[in-house]
Amino acid sequence: MNHLAENPALWIGPAPALSNAPEPAGLEQAMAVARRYNVAERDERNRALGHAGEKLVLRHERQSLRIAGRSDLAERVQWTSEETGDGAGFDIASFHADGKERLIEVKTTNGWERTPFHITANELAVADDRRGEWCLLRLWDFARAPKAFELYPPLQAHVALTPTSFRASFH
Repeated sequence: MNHLAENPALWIGPAPALSNAPEPAGLEQAMAVARRYNVAERDERNRALGHAGEKLVLRHERQSLRIAGRSDLAERVQWTSEETGDGAGFDIASFHADGKERLIEVKTTNGWERTPFHITANELAVADDRRGEWCLLRLWDFARAPKAFELYPPLQAHVALTPTSFRASFH
């Protein structure tokens, strides 16, 4: 992925609509392969992919602010998940060119734009609490030609949220 280091520019376009869209060719075969996996290897690949996506977004944010004439703000952009841990509810603390705070949760996939992703209860809570600053930046087709779109709270207006795990406790 060295080509990304040379060109941190990122194309950010519109989010897909809620309505169904045809799946890209070969998705069925890719999903069949994905169902046969080693959980530990999959988790490690997903962590590495997420890290690489966050790194690209960090560079993109800094570059965008410099282009906007805000080098002062570019220097203050923080990779929160890397510097202080993954519990903040967002990965990158950035700014709009006018100085307004911008909290970015990055979700990265090598799949197409409609590939499902996981989001934590904490991320959803921060999105709700910080609606004016928080956004989800969805990177897709990452390994080939990274593209992105942004979603803003409430996320339920853009995606269907399905519980996939539960916490069990003793009464």
